[in-house]
Amino acid sequence: MIPELSNPSVCMRDPQRVEEILQSMVKAGSNTVQVIADFDMTLTRFAYKGKRCPTCHNILDNSNLISNECREELKVLLDTYYPIEIDSARSIAEKLPLMVEWWTKAHKILVQQKIRKDRLAMAVRDSDAMLREGYQLLFDHLQEHSIPLLIFSAGIGDILEEVIRQAGVFHSNVKVFSNYMDFDESGLLKAFKGELIHIYNKREGALLNTGHFQELRTRPNVLLLGDSLGDLTMADGVQDMENILKIGFLNDKVEERKQSYLDSYDIVLVQDETLEVPNAIMLHLTGNK
Repeated sequence: MIPELSNPSVCMRDPQRVEEILQSMVKAGSNTVQVIADFDMTLTRFAYKGKRCPTCHNILDNSNLISNECREELKVLLDTYYPIEIDSARSIAEKLPLMVEWWTKAHKILVQQKIRKDRLAMAVRDSDAMLREGYQLLFDHLQEHSIPLLIFSAGIGDILEEVIRQAGVFHSNVKVFSNYMDFDESGLLKAFKGELIHIYNKREGALLNTGHFQELRTRPNVLLLGDSLGDLTMADGVQDMENILKIGFLNDKVEERKQSYLDSYDIVLVQDETLEVPNAIMLHLTGNK
């Protein structure tokens, strides 16, 4: 077993099963592996020194690209819908229309702000957004071994890309599926492109992009990283899947959500702000003990 799996932050319902999946993936070889990850609070930190870190949407909320009035409206939406998103007593079917409602309203409010494309980089630079400790190793090692990293995010693609670009890890093996802004000729935000991706429809996102998964048919072994139960369907577009190892970051409301995470993820990382465990697994899969 990988030593990092005995870290105090690691919980597993069935360590034996994890061991079997890992053995099977090692045997198949790292050229059959792809990594599918959520972004906000999975690849990025949930908190730093006791303070919450911003998500892609928060980076905009906290920037001077939007008015105070807009910030207030977005805050009201957050206070209304976030408790619903993490309410373990509600079914996903019940949450679904409400999540769509939330993001649709939020995007509408943002479009009214006439946000300028050329100012997004500055908003990211001025923000407290941070990738998790160990990100450099994860991104660089995947690139080095030509392992695709697919990021599915309900956030804002333009901002997400800027975060990884500024961290110096936006390599050619990284592909992002997210909500992208649509700018007019003068560089002002006029709409959001395509279908809305939110926390509970990543499966549709995955299935809509089966063309992309088609290219990855020779990679039937998946390492999945997420921080919500909605992230579990991100790999549903992968055909002929052989093995999937699901790693979940349990950042918040630990006691009330722990059981549902243990039932759904193979490995649950409790309030762990690092990528130490995913990195150890990846090094194991690529034969770098």
